[in-house]
Amino acid sequence: MAERVAFRMRVHPDKVAEYKKRHDEIWPELSKALKDAGVSDYSIWHDPETNYLFATLIRTDDHTMADLPKTDANRRWWDFMADVMDYNDDGTPTAVDLVQVFHLP
Repeated sequence: MAERVAFRMRVHPDKVAEYKKRHDEIWPELSKALKDAGVSDYSIWHDPETNYLFATLIRTDDHTMADLPKTDANRRWWDFMADVMDYNDDGTPTAVDLVQVFHLP
């Protein structure tokens, strides 16, 4: 059975428009890598009061999301996005997993 996951990140306040523009022009090879890893229905929302980004996606039971950082497309995307959002010292986006507390099917 597929699983829905959610996490949050943070965009720099003056880079929201650029963040959206880059995602509007997402690279086909990154979209393919995500789909090949078992990811679908991926959405990102922006909270203008906090500049948090709230993301949800669905992943298959046999997803390979842990392998995405090993792909060239994902690594290049992270490098490309580093100037518009919060990042860890190791060059990965700062992301916090969120725990589901309610779902109405």
